[in-house]
Amino acid sequence: MKHISPFPLTAPQPQKLAELRQSFEEWNSEPGILNRLVRRLSATLKLDAQLTMLAEEMVQVIPFDAFQYRHQLGRQEFMFTTGMGGPHRCEFRLNLEGENFGTLTLHRRKRFSNDELQAVEMLIGAAICALRNACHFSAMEQASLTDALTGIGNKRAMEEALQKAQMLTGRHNETYSLILCDLDHFKAVNDTCGHVVGDLVLKRVTEALESAVRSSDSVYRFGGEEFAVLLPHTDQNDAVDVAERVRSAIEALRIDCEEHSVAVTTSCGVALHRAGEGSGQWLARADEALYRAKDQGRNCTRVFATIS
Repeated sequence: MKHISPFPLTAPQPQKLAELRQSFEEWNSEPGILNRLVRRLSATLKLDAQLTMLAEEMVQVIPFDAFQYRHQLGRQEFMFTTGMGGPHRCEFRLNLEGENFGTLTLHRRKRFSNDELQAVEMLIGAAICALRNACHFSAMEQASLTDALTGIGNKRAMEEALQKAQMLTGRHNETYSLILCDLDHFKAVNDTCGHVVGDLVLKRVTEALESAVRSSDSVYRFGGEEFAVLLPHTDQNDAVDVAERVRSAIEALRIDCEEHSVAVTTSCGVALHRAGEGSGQWLARADEALYRAKDQGRNCTRVFATIS
């Protein structure tokens, strides 16, 4: 079958090409703030970088003391702030085609004039498409690091967090501990009550985990019934206390399954990060401690044995 192009093929038109080239050069060299802002924003899809650029361009036109942006990206609230606030503020909800992309708030000591408010709207209008793209990109990045069932970080997110913690430990001598949790005999729950109940158990376990740790700690699901908790600024003894709190919270769960309730327990392995070791070695030591907890009766916490 012969392919017919929907566009007629014509010879190049030198005049049109010259006009396009001139137009591009004028647009690229135009000193206007809106053109400059759009060009800067188009260079990145990182939301915090775009907001930094927007704040830099905006303050040249509308002086302010503080620039704040908030938006809910999936399960996480994203917040960007620069400067210190004043008693007067103006707030703008960013919307495009019926979709919300956060709230931008400016603070300063002096009241904003109507002309200044209109200028802010013009700058937001120039930036909104780029901000929308950055929000979508951030949401996709977050989705790739999130466990679909429980909504917490997945194995990839855990591995990235461990690598970051390893670098911080090396650079700033920060203390990190890792807890691995594995639900005991979880296969029996699926076999007896079905996967729907099994999924419900995993969700309830996640809730118990998150309620038993601090807001600064991070919880991950890195296997079927395997979870991890990363604890910054936490030594081995404190990590054991957290692991025991987690174990007790899970042991207290009761999930309805037709005529009876389901109870689960968990085994925990704890390992303190050692100076100079890689994240893989750290994870392997926590896994060894977890194996000993399983081997020594389950529903208990064990620490990786340190050879002195």
